[in-house]
Amino acid sequence: MSSNIFVVGADPFNMEKVRRLNLGVDHRIHELLSFDEVKGGGYYPVEDCLALAEQRLAAFDGSIDAIVGYWDFPVTAMTAILCRRHGLTTPTLESVLRCEHKYWSRLEQCRAIPEFTPGFTQVDPFSDDEINNIELPYPFWIKPVKGTDSLLAFKVRNREDLRSSIAAIRREIHRIAEPFDHILSHARLPEEIVPVKGHHCIVEELVPGRQCTVEGYVHDGEVHHHGIIDSINYPQSSSFLRYQYPSRLPRRVKDRAVEATRELMQHIGYDNATYNVEYFYQPKTEKLVLLEINPRLSQSHSDMFEKVDGASNLQIMAELALGQPPDFPVREGRYGCAAKFHVRVFEDGIATHVPDGNELEQIRQRFPGTLIELKIKPGMRLSELIEQDSYSYDIAHIHTGARNQKELLEKFNRILEALHFEFAPVGADEDKAPAVPGIAVQ
Repeated sequence: MSSNIFVVGADPFNMEKVRRLNLGVDHRIHELLSFDEVKGGGYYPVEDCLALAEQRLAAFDGSIDAIVGYWDFPVTAMTAILCRRHGLTTPTLESVLRCEHKYWSRLEQCRAIPEFTPGFTQVDPFSDDEINNIELPYPFWIKPVKGTDSLLAFKVRNREDLRSSIAAIRREIHRIAEPFDHILSHARLPEEIVPVKGHHCIVEELVPGRQCTVEGYVHDGEVHHHGIIDSINYPQSSSFLRYQYPSRLPRRVKDRAVEATRELMQHIGYDNATYNVEYFYQPKTEKLVLLEINPRLSQSHSDMFEKVDGASNLQIMAELALGQPPDFPVREGRYGCAAKFHVRVFEDGIATHVPDGNELEQIRQRFPGTLIELKIKPGMRLSELIEQDSYSYDIAHIHTGARNQKELLEKFNRILEALHFEFAPVGADEDKAPAVPGIAVQ
């Protein structure tokens, strides 16, 4: 009899990969909730989605064997809630929130691995008194206690930056605060966390360095890792340029990150699911600082694992949900390294030309193994894109692989030259339109 696996927050690009998984057992994949239903509108109707998921599960004529999701908020929390209701394999909602609630997570990090935890505090952005008495020195980051894709995360260098950041947060934070409060209402919270609502923010020490991510899973209490990925920003920017696998960090640094992650995940009590934990590494001092814990795999890494190791990390997610110990290959893929590149524009504009299907097919034929995700359509204004960081617009993703980093970056630059976007200006600068960054990465 087939096992039935239900996917929360399904999108076409990743669902194609999920449907191709080889799990070694007869199984069927079902879309429980689509990406658009869960978060495609730029808001998060948590209670409506939970009710809709329950209606669809109740109407299903067959066994419910696993419920999975690969997106961040609210998919991670909703998946834990649904699995708990149906007695399925899942981490507890509270362990998920110890990762996702940025303030709660920092408190737990201080208890488990204090030497890896930066300075931080929490603040109510609607309290002038609290804002005027932030104790961390400039510069620092301010962001919601629950974020997604760097939404409303601001680098604050001075008082003027703080004023403008607080204004934007007050204007927009309800979009994520209200649904996060709905999620918190399903959990048993410690007394120190109860007063920190969804509209609160965390203020964190600004830590420079090279960013990397330890990705792995916990199975029956034992913490494993299956890869370390480098995260590389655009020059002089906090916006991501690419994720690259395998990491080029020194072995001793990677070993320290893996050990710190093991201690942390065991302390949090997270079990039987995937995770990814992000760090900053400072080469001069060899200091490692933890950025955040994500209680899920990174779907941004899936194609890279497939290209280098020969299987997607989505396989691990599904195997764990079915109660199976993961069986993941190592370096059995076609390429020596791979990356996911983010094509960004740093000014607002209206898309007047976006590559069509024929143009994309020509690029794929020139560069075999390359996948391109377009995030915009003709006529779209960039500022209407959802879940963007505070400084850029993410217009396309390029997934590709090569023998080594040199070939990888040369290949990306050729692909970028072949991708043709055009934008019309917005506002007063009618003679000045934004352009796709024609950078040569190194």
